[in-house]
Amino acid sequence: MDRKAATTAYKERKSVCGIYALRCAPSGEVWVGYAPDMEKIRNRLDFTLRTGATPHRSLKEACQRHGLQAIAFESLEERDEDEPSFARDAWRKARLAHWREELGAVVI
Repeated sequence: MDRKAATTAYKERKSVCGIYALRCAPSGEVWVGYAPDMEKIRNRLDFTLRTGATPHRSLKEACQRHGLQAIAFESLEERDEDEPSFARDAWRKARLAHWREELGAVVI
């Protein structure tokens, strides 16, 4: 019963979308991105960097040069997904542009 309850709770949870940053401390490089589910993106990024499967060349090169431990994940902004998709898309575009300029980052 516990497993079934856990599965149901996971499916019913509210996802939170947001803007995140990846920072490489030794090189000072920063990448920003948007995720429709902030809980899932961290695991996905960790997996793709660990396996070398990330499609972002500069991020992959920084990870190879400095190691995975040098890449830090940071949540910059979060927002509930209860709003209409057009409003969420406008917010995403505006905030990604803001953080790219603010941090001198590459959008991924």
